[in-house]
Amino acid sequence: MILSAAALAAVFCTAACSSNPLPVPDDTSTPATPINETFDGQLTINGAVAHPFAVQRVGAVTVKLTAVDPTDVTIGLSLGTWNPNLNTCALIITNDAALGGATVIGTASTAGAFCARVYDVGKLTRSILYTLDVTHF
Repeated sequence: MILSAAALAAVFCTAACSSNPLPVPDDTSTPATPINETFDGQLTINGAVAHPFAVQRVGAVTVKLTAVDPTDVTIGLSLGTWNPNLNTCALIITNDAALGGATVIGTASTAGAFCARVYDVGKLTRSILYTLDVTHF
């Protein structure tokens, strides 16, 4: 999924309006190096888990559900902005039918606090394990 103009505005306003803004590197002429982060966890019935991360530079933000056990389960996968004061993830891009290998993609036009979130969409019959790979700049 690619962010719409309205969603992009929401992402950037939320990231830019945070009370804990992240620094933007002074030298934007240097090519950005992708940052890869891995998050593992357990998702319970009717549960949700958010994983915050800091985007340091403008560029693509990708969240991939790289592993889920059991492999045939459908869950929700989303990308959003993180509010460090409330410890909440404001969802911007969502996939309510994510299987293993599903990806959500957005673009950050500013540095800020973002988050990846997994959640039960009403299909879990027991707790599951998952792994997310997040790539950003």
